[in-house]
Amino acid sequence: MSKLSESEVADLLTALSEWELDPESGAIVRHLEFPSFADAISFVNRVAQDADEHDHHPDVDIRYRRLKVALISHDVGGLTKRDSRMARLIDEQVKRSSI
Repeated sequence: MSKLSESEVADLLTALSEWELDPESGAIVRHLEFPSFADAISFVNRVAQDADEHDHHPDVDIRYRRLKVALISHDVGGLTKRDSRMARLIDEQVKRSSI
């Protein structure tokens, strides 16, 4: 799978308004805050199921009720359509959650 072009990344960030580009890593990142630690873990578990089904796994940083979710295709050293698809799945999980 090939990396997205700069214009494709710009289009992706426009479509995924809650995500931002981390200039250091090149990953797209979304920050989330949940009512409780248990809610945050429950969310991560649902995302883990989607990630396993699509064989594309986000980097997740859990700090109590706050999550940082980052996506990048490490194997190609940049963003790909897999990241776009996974970001959209994560956004769907957010819509179903208690935040």
